[in-house]
Amino acid sequence: MMSGNKTLVLVSEGLHPLSSRARRAEGDARALEMALQQDDSLEVVFAGDASSAALREYLGMGLKKLNVLSVSDNADYAKALSVYAKQGQFSVILCGARAEHGESSGMVPYIVGEAVGAAIVPEVVGVLTQSDSHVEVLQALAGGQRRKLRVSLPAVLIASASAPAPRQSAFTVARDGVINVWEVKAETDTAKESWQWHAAKKRPKRTKAVAANASSRDRFLAATAAQASSGGTVLSNVSAQEGAEAIIAQLKKDGVL
Repeated sequence: MMSGNKTLVLVSEGLHPLSSRARRAEGDARALEMALQQDDSLEVVFAGDASSAALREYLGMGLKKLNVLSVSDNADYAKALSVYAKQGQFSVILCGARAEHGESSGMVPYIVGEAVGAAIVPEVVGVLTQSDSHVEVLQALAGGQRRKLRVSLPAVLIASASAPAPRQSAFTVARDGVINVWEVKAETDTAKESWQWHAAKKRPKRTKAVAANASSRDRFLAATAAQASSGGTVLSNVSAQEGAEAIIAQLKKDGVL
């Protein structure tokens, strides 16, 4: 990024799906990869435990330092990140769509964006150019389509799962990186205190019904073949009310509501 604007990347602790080992979060690592391809003078901030093993994995991607907001387990991480982003007056903020464990609601980018008065762009696969007032990004759409958007600054860019894969973390670079720990008094997340946490369970896959006299090949395909996705609608330039009604209608169609 050739302008004088400041770039911030929000990262979190990921969780390996098999071993449950702490690691860098895939979505946040993709956001950091996009930022590193444009600007090597960016800032990276992490809210949580400063001893997390994920921090060194982020440093190993080529960072010289990483800032940690050391907050308690019952703190509202989104509020702490919002205060940091607002005080730093960053023009571009990049992050993943959601955390890999814990609350994992996907609301952090929107809470931070609202706090700094920024435009929010989801499903970003690349940052093209940036000026003092705008940033051009490439956004992923359904069916593998792409579109270019010109967004006014400040902006929160949410990395897509289709964004470039993050580079491998180098041990020596991770070892030499500096972790700056700041003790922060964050607001307590009172709602979270009353929650009961349970491990998520994978939902059973619904197989396609086949006739009783079907061949073994047809029954095998019905049990193993992925169901092709179809339909979908792209809404553009609609009001908040129209967008909300479309989402509710889709959720009812899918049987969620």
